[in-house]
Amino acid sequence: MASLDGRIDCEMTEQIDDTNYYYEALSSLDCPSTLEGKTTLLKHYAQNGVFQPKAVHEDAGQQLYRAEESKGYAVGVDTYGSLLWDDNTTDLFGRPLLMILSEQTSQEYLDYLKHKHISYITTGRDGIDLTSALDTLRTVFGVDRLALVGGGHINGSMLDLGLIDEVSMMFGYGIDGREGMAASFDGRPMESKPKRLAFKSVEELDGIVWMRYQVIND
Repeated sequence: MASLDGRIDCEMTEQIDDTNYYYEALSSLDCPSTLEGKTTLLKHYAQNGVFQPKAVHEDAGQQLYRAEESKGYAVGVDTYGSLLWDDNTTDLFGRPLLMILSEQTSQEYLDYLKHKHISYITTGRDGIDLTSALDTLRTVFGVDRLALVGGGHINGSMLDLGLIDEVSMMFGYGIDGREGMAASFDGRPMESKPKRLAFKSVEELDGIVWMRYQVIND
């Protein structure tokens, strides 16, 4: 959901749309698993504060841990492992939480996630290897359909890597226009070229416009 100028700040979109169309549309896309970036997780789900290590940092390297099997997961991204979590994140998200982290995450933090019964994947030496992470989600965790519902920067990164098949956007009846607010796709390098899309459908819902496009990944 975005304002007409493409901004996606949640507090803003709640002010320009008081319907349930966004969640109804998300449900209709039949994506049992969702993926959100660290900023979104910190704003809406994680506890206040950051993880405070007690031991000398030891890179975890490439690992994975499955706390429980599920038909769908709430997938989160936390590059170096700093978010704090409640004891029952399955109740918080309505499905098991599965974190994607880089190999530079500390072993101590992975032990913390395991204690909280949170599944994880660590991949990528210099930041998260999203391509590898999504492959592991499919082959190990059985995630065949994934809805990307995070902020503009994770959306932009996934777009650049060719990991988005379809863009499904709702535009509410309002304009944001505030300086510095994230757009639905943001943070791409200046030399990036526009991504071409192929039109699929458009629907009007009481003044809200729902548009769907296929991404043309060369």
